[in-house]
Formats: sequence, structure tokens, C-alpha cells
Amino acid sequence: MMVFSHFKELYGYRNLIWTLAWGEFKQRYKNSVLGYFWSLLEPLLMLVVLYVVFSNLMRIQVEYYQLFLLLGIILWNFLSRATSMGLNAILGKPSMVQKIYFPRDILVISSCITALLMSIFESLVFIIFMAYFQVPLSANLVYVPLIIALLFLLSMGLSLALAALNVFYRDVQFIWAVILQAGFFATPILYPITIFDESLQKIFLLNPMAHIITAARDTIIYSTPAAPGSLLYAGVMAVIALIVGYLIFAHYEPRFAEEM
Repeated sequence: MMVFSHFKELYGYRNLIWTLAWGEFKQRYKNSVLGYFWSLLEPLLMLVVLYVVFSNLMRIQVEYYQLFLLLGIILWNFLSRATSMGLNAILGKPSMVQKIYFPRDILVISSCITALLMSIFESLVFIIFMAYFQVPLSANLVYVPLIIALLFLLSMGLSLALAALNVFYRDVQFIWAVILQAGFFATPILYPITIFDESLQKIFLLNPMAHIITAARDTIIYSTPAAPGSLLYAGVMAVIALIVGYLIFAHYEPRFAEEM
């Protein structure tokens, strides 16, 4: 009952959540010459560098490799941004946390929504590439909202835990930055997971992001249905992350103000 009561309370603050998310989104590009276009240029520049290295020097042969790589970058960027911004959501707003009453997880949720808005802008580059390569669309695109929802829940669960822990243990932000860097190369973003033997594939597939990115590529680029097992595993891991993240956040939340 407490969980449902909390969801109801959060719903009552929906306008504040959106105001914070949109305000943070605009603030990130306020003094930038190119403004919102950075959301388009960032993944494009990253794509150019990685495509040159992995398609030419490492000879990775994948159909529509530009799209394969770009989609992986966009999805990983969302997880990276959501957790990095969420990690500082509490610590970065001491005056709000100490002086105003509201559910503190609103700050984390709004950060994740900001990251989602940035990823939507990034996706415009992907859509242009899809049109350029004349990739056919299929009914399997119906899986896309589910895949995005699973990615959002996973990111929010991680962000809740990281935001709470970072208030009390400031090393968390540095440790997480290292984990994100390692995770980028340990997740099949630059390469198909099939280049490894079966035993290694099983290890890589313990990572829910591997299932999410693979499912997205299958449904969007290759017009094949997402594997039910992948969606189920990603869903279970996302729910576990959300529950654990919420419990950690709820445990530390009463002491946020005094710690800051």
C-alpha cells in the first residue's frame, strides 16, 4: 500500500517533474553557440570516429553497420546520461532538498526524463540515416515503446541507488564513471555479440543492456521480432533494479538534508 500511495503522491507532482526536466534540458544548452544541435552532433561525431576504427581497422562486417553502431551509441548514451545526471540530482540541489518538502525522488525522475529528451533529439540523426540507407520498416516497430520503457526503468533504478549513495559516499561518482567507461566496451555496441564463442556470449548476456540494444537493433534495423527471452530478462532486471534502487533511496532519504 505504501508503494501505491507513493506513486499517487508522485502523480500529484507530475507538473513539477516536467518543469524540472524541461528546465534542466534547456539549461544544458543555454550558453552553447550550437544549442540543441549538440544533441545531434554528439552521437554523429562519435559515430564517425568509431566507424572509421571498427569498420576499417578492425574489419567488423555487419549489415547496415553505421545504423548498428549509431543505435547502440544512442541507447548507451541514454543510460550513461540518465545515471550520471541522476547521480548528482540530490547533491546538486542542496537548497531544494534542505528547505522545501517534496518527494526527493522527483529530482532523480526529472533527470532521467531530461536524458530521455536528449536521446529523442539524438534519434533524429538515426532517423535521417534510416531514410538515407532506405531501410524498410516493419510491424516489429511495435516493440520499440516496450524496449524504451525497459531502458528507462533500468536507468531510473540505477539512478535512484546512485543518487542516494552519492550523498553519503562521494567516491561513488568517480567509481560509476569508470564503470560506465568499461561498460561501453563490455556491451555489444561496437560489435555483434556473435563474434564470441558461446561461453563468452553467455557472460556478455548477463548484462541487461546487451539484451535491450540487441532487441532494438532487431526490431528497428533488421525488421525481425525481438526475442521474447531477451525482453523477459531485460524486464526482470529492470524491475529488480527499480525495486532495489527505490529501497536504497528510501533508506537514505530521511538523512539527506542533514548530510548535505
